[in-house]
Parts: sequence; structure tokens; C-alpha cells
Amino acid sequence: MFLGNTEALAVSSEQLKRMNEMRVLTIAMMSMSSVSGAIVGAYVQMVPGELVLTAIPLNIVNAIIVSCLLNPVSVEEKEDIIYSLKNNEVERQPFFSFLGDSVLAAGKLVLIIIAFVISFVALADLFDRFINLITGLIGGWIGIKGSFGLNQILGVFMYPFALLLGLPYDEAWLVAQQMAKKIVTNEFVVMGEISKDIASYTPHHRAVITTFLISFANFSTIGMIIGTLKGIVDKKTSDFVSKYVPMMLLSGILVSLLTAAFVGLFAW
Repeated sequence: MFLGNTEALAVSSEQLKRMNEMRVLTIAMMSMSSVSGAIVGAYVQMVPGELVLTAIPLNIVNAIIVSCLLNPVSVEEKEDIIYSLKNNEVERQPFFSFLGDSVLAAGKLVLIIIAFVISFVALADLFDRFINLITGLIGGWIGIKGSFGLNQILGVFMYPFALLLGLPYDEAWLVAQQMAKKIVTNEFVVMGEISKDIASYTPHHRAVITTFLISFANFSTIGMIIGTLKGIVDKKTSDFVSKYVPMMLLSGILVSLLTAAFVGLFAW
């Protein structure tokens, strides 16, 4: 709930190593909707704190619902255990040897995560620039100035969902673009843009956009989760999870939409 996606995976490493591939995928999908407690304070400085604290527990419930629908898993009795190390299973190490091993393992994990985040963000930016280039050339040929990128395309897909959330047509288009920008970049970019004007929004508009933003569901988070799993589980499991990156992103978006829809019911 408050550890964040990479931290929660890291502290659960012993369990993850003993889970089958489908269960690890479920954990990865749920991690898309987590929030780190360390940055909740930053959230409440930019958007209403009561909505932030409302969205966090709702994301947990909705993440369970969405992951069960998209990736139903039946757990066998032999797998349904809590793993713990017994004293006779642990080889006692000198303190500094243990410290060195821990630092080395953590350092490798951090480097893997950084590499994956950079690659995923760079890939998204490259795709965005490519779309802008193509649409700009097409627009020039037909006499229309300007271009559009990944944000605008995703915004078109998010527009029907914004309408279903009960927003007027003009507000729905704006919110859809903000949702798309959050998916492509991150929540802080959008929060920074709306922080000065959010007090003037209608209660429903304010509740919907704020609660949608309270999660890590974006392209860079996928890189963080895949990178963390690469450093924890075996290659077969991490490769299996990597095949379902679109499902992970879809899971994060659906969870955010469910949370926004639920909170929006009570804010008009």
C-alpha cells in the first residue's frame, strides 16, 4: 500500500522466487497501481489531500479486482504457503561479509532498474517523436500546420472513458488529454500543470482527475517493475512477465479509472 512498486517486490523476493509465472504476473499487474508512502507528502502539496488518501486504499481493492479479471490464477495448496527461513537453513556469516553481499545485491538491482527505466522512457519518447514527425509531414502535404504525438493519440482513446466518468464534453476532452499525459510521462507532470487551477474545478472534475493521477501507472513504471523482476526471479519468469507488458499497462489504467469512477459518484 505504501512501499511502492519496486520496494514491495524487493522485500517479497523470497516469495516471488517460489511463485509460478502466472502469480508473479499478477503481482506485477498489481504493482502498477501502488503508491510510495515517501511521495504522498508531495502529492498533497499539489492536489487535495483528502482525495489522495481516499484513492490509495481504493487502488488496492481495484487492483485485486482487475488483476483477477485479467489474469485469473488458481493457487494449488502446496503453493499457498508463507515461506520463512529457519535457523538451520541460514549459514551464519561475518557481519561485514553479510553487509558486503547485501550492498552488492542491492547495487546490482538498482543498476538494472535504472537501465530499464531509461530504456522504456527513451523508447516512449522515440515513438512520440516518430509520430510527431510523420503527422507533421502528412499535415504539411495537405496544407495543415502542426502535428500530434503519443499524448494526443492516447487522449482520443481516453475520451470515451472521460465521458463515462460523467464529465461534460469540453471538460472530458481536457481530462482525457491529462490522463494520456500521465500515462506517457508521470503523475507529477500533470499535477504540476493543474495545481494552480484545481481549486477552481467543479467538485466532480476535481475528484475524477485527482484520484486518477494517484498511482504509478505509466511507461516508466513498467521499466521499473520489469527491471526489479529481472534482478529477483529467474530468466524464464521475467521473460514471461515481459510478454504481458500491454496487460500490465491496461491493468494500471483500468484501476485508475475504477477509482476515479467510484470517488466521482460522491463528488458533484
